[in-house]
Amino acid sequence: MTRILKPTATLIAAGICLTALSACSSMAPSNVPASYLEGTALDRNAIGVEKKTEFLEIAIHPQASEVSLADKAAISNFVSAYRDHGHGPLVMSLPASSANPQLAVAAVAEARAIAYENGVQYEEIEGTHHGEDSLVSEPMILAFQAYEAIAPDCPSQASINFADISTNNERSTLGCAVRSNLAAMIADPGDLLGTRPLDKADPLRRGVILEKFRKGEPTGSSRSSSESGTVSQAVSN
Repeated sequence: MTRILKPTATLIAAGICLTALSACSSMAPSNVPASYLEGTALDRNAIGVEKKTEFLEIAIHPQASEVSLADKAAISNFVSAYRDHGHGPLVMSLPASSANPQLAVAAVAEARAIAYENGVQYEEIEGTHHGEDSLVSEPMILAFQAYEAIAPDCPSQASINFADISTNNERSTLGCAVRSNLAAMIADPGDLLGTRPLDKADPLRRGVILEKFRKGEPTGSSRSSSESGTVSQAVSN
């Protein structure tokens, strides 16, 4: 004869309590945002990168016979900016509509010479023209592509309730100021996209440095007496 044991009232009550606790634990409210579990504070305050075009217009004066010194200086500064953070070709556009066509051609030639003197190779320069249908005298235009760093939008510290200690979560502002400072300091935001190729390593120089390190010798370049970092005594008296 088989006997079927019925659960006691205590066991039934315990089972009901465990089920209720399990449901409560799965539906319990949490102060931890989903983003808190994804990446780091710096990942959540990423620096944006936008492409922009830098322009320089050089007016072609009807009565001038050559490019002015001020315009030459402006071209030189623009070329230096291209060398510093420009990407792609340095575009030089000749105005097809000009009150002084001879000076317009001379201005482009002058810009090419200035660019070459500043280390820009001729193959990095792209020539074009503009203003075919213009009814006015057009300027010579220099242009290149660059990138701009966009800092994250940091919330005001005044909006944060620092007295709230209900959780141990990081504040929404954590890491934002670091990213904003970096966006302001980075020389070429294009580097954030990994667009600049790395220079080739110098295995011979690396071998020399490693050998000096093994011998316990200084690895820095030696200085001559004329290159000494000693402060001059000329003004010490």
